[in-house]
Amino acid sequence: MGLLSDPHCRRALSRLVVRLNTPLCVLSYVAGLGWFLAMALPPLAPRTYMSENAMGSTMVEEQFPHGERALAYARDFAAQKKKAGGIPVAWLEKTMWGLGLEVYKQPFARTLPFPDESRERYMVKGTNVYGILRAPRAASTESLVLSVPCSEGTQNSQAVGLMLALAAYFRGQIYWAKDIIFLVNEHDLLGMEAWLEAYHDVNVTEMQSSGTLGRAGAIQAAVALELSSDVVTSFDVAVEGLNGQLPNLDLVNLFHAFCQKNGLLCTIQGKLQRSDWDTLPAYAHSLQTLLLMVLKQGSGRPQGDHGLFLRYHIEAITVRGINSFRQYKYDMTTVGKTLEGMFRKLNNLLERLHQSYFFYLLPSLSRFVSIGVYMPAFGFLILVLVLKISLLGGGPRPGPRGLHALDLWMQLNKCEAASAERLWDGDQGAAHAVAEEPRPGLLALVPPLLVCHAAGLALYLLPVLGQRVATQHFPVSEAEAVVLTLIAIYVAGMALPHSAHRALPGGGSDRGWMTLKLLALLYLAAQLSCAALLNFSLGFLLAATMVPAAAAVRPTGPRLVLAALLVLSTPAVTLLLGIFLHRELEERPAGLAEGWQLFLQALAEGLLQHHLYGALPFPFLALLTYPCWLLLWNVLCWK
Repeated sequence: MGLLSDPHCRRALSRLVVRLNTPLCVLSYVAGLGWFLAMALPPLAPRTYMSENAMGSTMVEEQFPHGERALAYARDFAAQKKKAGGIPVAWLEKTMWGLGLEVYKQPFARTLPFPDESRERYMVKGTNVYGILRAPRAASTESLVLSVPCSEGTQNSQAVGLMLALAAYFRGQIYWAKDIIFLVNEHDLLGMEAWLEAYHDVNVTEMQSSGTLGRAGAIQAAVALELSSDVVTSFDVAVEGLNGQLPNLDLVNLFHAFCQKNGLLCTIQGKLQRSDWDTLPAYAHSLQTLLLMVLKQGSGRPQGDHGLFLRYHIEAITVRGINSFRQYKYDMTTVGKTLEGMFRKLNNLLERLHQSYFFYLLPSLSRFVSIGVYMPAFGFLILVLVLKISLLGGGPRPGPRGLHALDLWMQLNKCEAASAERLWDGDQGAAHAVAEEPRPGLLALVPPLLVCHAAGLALYLLPVLGQRVATQHFPVSEAEAVVLTLIAIYVAGMALPHSAHRALPGGGSDRGWMTLKLLALLYLAAQLSCAALLNFSLGFLLAATMVPAAAAVRPTGPRLVLAALLVLSTPAVTLLLGIFLHRELEERPAGLAEGWQLFLQALAEGLLQHHLYGALPFPFLALLTYPCWLLLWNVLCWK
């Protein structure tokens, strides 16, 4: 601090940053990517451990003798579902009443902003059915939830059967200190959102619901169950929730511990973990798992019904039983024991899960990367913007040293002509040239700022509002009209008049584009930092693609190369590349045509997720990231 207080030391440090700016930026960017790739290694990914004392031991002997009963319930449910053409509400109510539960149903309806491509409907109607098992040893102050989505077709009937069999077994036990809610929700996420809003007496997504709602205690934890077959060969756990939220790591550790105890194969991101951590294939396997989690978390889309619980500060996971025809097969009795053991452990909680991590990445179920380890990777990427903010090397360059941005910023806010003396010694001719240029001021930045943010606002509002007009003039459906309008507005932003800054004095000077780039870099660094704090994966993916182009863009030099780099860094291209990478990591590579269709589907789903559940990636990209990218495009097109 003493050296920095000396003006001569500060000037020497500034000269050093100016002279080595480009090598420092390249080194910082490579360090950020290298740090991220190293997070799959054991030194940066320690073993997981249980932080909550009440769940630290799995010595309790699990009991569940109703495996055959679960299969019988599943067959009856599938038959009744086929007969009713949907969720068999009356049969579920009768069965739950017969098990001694308090039974309630909740009809709900939701008007979609535009029809989804798979169903082409505006209105979704359904009914949730749930039963409450009151705790005999407490006063209904806390509760746990076991939910099963009722999907279309014959899928997940086994999960409903297992849930009813567990309810029958739980009803005969006397050790429950928390109420247990057994929920069958229709239409997956829509039904879950309707139930959660009604249970907490809020309405944040314009969901319409009715019926008498029974309430238990405050929900402490939830497990969403999905089974694809009567026989389970492995379990896959989903942790990514709405807007990238994650459950407390102790809940994931609890599930993994019981799977290990009962000998169940357990996967995350569909991949089995390896034991040989010190080999190159094991590292590649862990890195693939880590990248899959980053891509799913960055999408902001809940990867299961559990993802909506996290909004209400309820720790939840989705457990998927998979029949992949492996040699190891587990019946309903073994699966039921695992779930029974989990709920008995959760029943012992004296307070909400809070001691373990809420911000983490998982290269496997037995290792984790904490926030203190993964944030430096993002910090190195943002450091590139910081270095470029401290130096803007564009415009007239009398020598390799360039112009110091902080000195320039001070000059732009002073009226004295003597401020030109703050430029580098020896560049007197350039100093007088800059001093004689009209001072742009902040008013010169108003036109590009207004134009760019108006384009972002149009990108956010017009696709949904203008779908009816588009269908009247073009032979497309509503869903296609929304996606095509979205793409058209996005591309049109590049063709906006980028010379509006010349309407004001000094707007077309070199100082003008330097000031605009300085503002754009500050804007980008601030929004990416905020995004990384809430959803690290989204912030990191955007930083990895946008930072190089943002640092390099300028109106001089090889414009075609810079334009190509800037187009490749746009969020839309990042999404398209992320889709191809995701399919590659899942070992299901997509061709160009299939990738484009998946891209269009992802755009439609992004809009639906925002309007239906309040997902934030779409408004963040439309209202903040896209206008910031347009500011950089303005810098490139500066005249």
